[in-house]
Amino acid sequence: AIEAPMDSKKHQAGTNTSSKTGVHSCPSVVPILYLPGVSRQDLRAIESCPKHLLPLAELQYRGVIWLQSNGKDWTILAWLKSDQGGLGLDVAQDGDTKNAMQLALGRLLDEDLSLLQGRHLDKDYFNTLLTGGDPTRDLLQWLNQGDAFMASRDENAWLAFVAICKSQLSFNPQSEGVLAGAFRLAQHDGPWHGVWQRYCEAPQLYPNISAQLRKCQPPGDSILWRKGDESFDGWPHCNDEQENNLRRDLLALAKAPTHKARTLIKELERQHGRRRLLVWAALGDAPLACALEHLATIANLSANSLAAGTLADLAAGYHNFGWQIDDAVIRALAQVDSPDDADAVTTAIRSVYLPWLDESARHLQLIWENGGVNPAAANNGCAAGECILFVDGLRFDCARRLADALAKRGFQLEESTAWAALPSVTGTGKAAVAPINTSSDRVQEEPDGYNFELMPAYHLRKTIEENGYIVLDKNSPCPAPSSGKQKAWAEFGDIDHEGHDRGWKLARHIDSIIQELANRIAEILTAGWKRVRVVTDHGWLLLPGGLPNIDLPSALTETKWSRCAALKPGAATDERLYPWRWNPYLHFALAAGVSCYKKSQEYCHGGLSLQECLKLHMTVGPGESSQKLVSVRITDVAWKGLRCTIAADGDFAGLALDVRSQAGDPSTSVVVACKALKNNGTASVVVEDEDMEGREAAVVLIDANGSLVAQVQTCIGTKVTTDEHR
Repeated sequence: AIEAPMDSKKHQAGTNTSSKTGVHSCPSVVPILYLPGVSRQDLRAIESCPKHLLPLAELQYRGVIWLQSNGKDWTILAWLKSDQGGLGLDVAQDGDTKNAMQLALGRLLDEDLSLLQGRHLDKDYFNTLLTGGDPTRDLLQWLNQGDAFMASRDENAWLAFVAICKSQLSFNPQSEGVLAGAFRLAQHDGPWHGVWQRYCEAPQLYPNISAQLRKCQPPGDSILWRKGDESFDGWPHCNDEQENNLRRDLLALAKAPTHKARTLIKELERQHGRRRLLVWAALGDAPLACALEHLATIANLSANSLAAGTLADLAAGYHNFGWQIDDAVIRALAQVDSPDDADAVTTAIRSVYLPWLDESARHLQLIWENGGVNPAAANNGCAAGECILFVDGLRFDCARRLADALAKRGFQLEESTAWAALPSVTGTGKAAVAPINTSSDRVQEEPDGYNFELMPAYHLRKTIEENGYIVLDKNSPCPAPSSGKQKAWAEFGDIDHEGHDRGWKLARHIDSIIQELANRIAEILTAGWKRVRVVTDHGWLLLPGGLPNIDLPSALTETKWSRCAALKPGAATDERLYPWRWNPYLHFALAAGVSCYKKSQEYCHGGLSLQECLKLHMTVGPGESSQKLVSVRITDVAWKGLRCTIAADGDFAGLALDVRSQAGDPSTSVVVACKALKNNGTASVVVEDEDMEGREAAVVLIDANGSLVAQVQTCIGTKVTTDEHR
């Protein structure tokens, strides 16, 4: 390097650290010429000096050549190591390190010197520097992408990657190839164990590695796979074999008596339960092992019969543990997708669940008949400022899931149990929980008993409104109460409709339905309603493969549903008869046990069982995060194009701004990103889609847990100003 003379009238100073000779203009700096590959001797021997260097040769006499203290030219290694004019770093001096150092020089010059001091710099450091600092990630990406990974790297980065693999893993990706790397990953011995652990942490990031592993031939005898030898955990072939074995064993339960089936399921859980901790379960390749966890719950809990005791005993037993059996059935079914896996889980469920289900239903029916009771709930109302939320078909176990979801969000809950009106269908049960006056002129003098309906839906709505309630539109954002005395009725989350449409496949959708319900409840509370009372009309039975069938000739019935029927006058039958909720002089036949009057019914209701008739109602109030509603208000909303700027007053620390098409559903956000409120209570967000301009939306404030704290309706792109939005 030559420090050239400076003539302020003719030259501007500059530096150049590129591989080409040149000078960059930079005022008041002595120009430095860096000539890589050019030694001092090349310039001093004028006669043999290359022609392209001759114009610079005379600068050695008018400038200063930067040399080491011993008079030698600087090398990269010397400059890094020397403490006399260099950086004084600890650098290895082997040939591999020197080669890696040269390849990574461009990246090295950008490093913070403080990060280099006090550490040993060797070939692995320089190669890692060139490949981006995460060699394990690079190796997994190479196994996942193959040739595409190599094509995406420049030559130096690829060579550095190869060098790191050779040094740290004794593996040459360039000569050995992807399948050899996949084999070593599956074995995960020695240094490959860390690579395997990294893969298991986030296998979804490398979706093609599983396919690469399947192309390899596992070592050893496959008999060891069946013994659960942990050394085979890295091979998908072993997991596949064990899934096949488990499928066979579950299907064999069809011939086992109930007590034996329970024992066999528990044994299968001991054999296969550990596979839920393997990477194959995370990738969805062990659905039966995942379902088995819930099948074991059914086997364990269903050993405790509910076919004993009083009505109160039945209710207490179901409240304590019975609902968990129904919940486990749903969770087991939610794990499987293929017809073969569904058949295996169905067989296991029917072997241990159906007997318990039928026994408890028959005992409940016996108690009900002998006691002559019909403990249906009276008409319901709510206090001023509250909202009743009706959910069609919110079975007890689903209500428990909803309660857990709301509790996790910090809401306050009060729970109570109630019995459904008979028969357990919407036409009868919805009116029993609605805030109506049964003496209203709209209540028919002669209800349509043959259709199990007190009144048509439009009459019910009118009756609710006449009783002093506003009816909220379930497809629109929730409005704030106009006064503290206002009461509301809302409907949301039609589980019953989904069940009739999907049968046992309802199990796959329960969680999303519950999430939507929780969002709606949060939206109602955020809008300013004091509390939400969640009620339902009935539960349901769900059994994959279909519930047992009872032959009730159509000639004997006026109308016949899955679990209930209105008999013709004078019809003779052995079916038990029960009084209708809305007319005790009108009786209906309800199917015995969990049988159906129609064939092949996987999902149905209308009869008398714990699953259909014992309901969990809850009252939801604001929790700790929701308490901020009283101390936070949005004082201003302004639009400039698609940019929304708001101002808030009160306790806004830790809150963030979002704009959503549905206030309670974070998936309906329309902005590029949520923004935290600044110290002055303002924030701005940008709507991503230009087509949203002019549409209705909700401006919301959310806390760190994602809970709604405040909201206000707006029109995207339109200025709205307010001084009292909560």
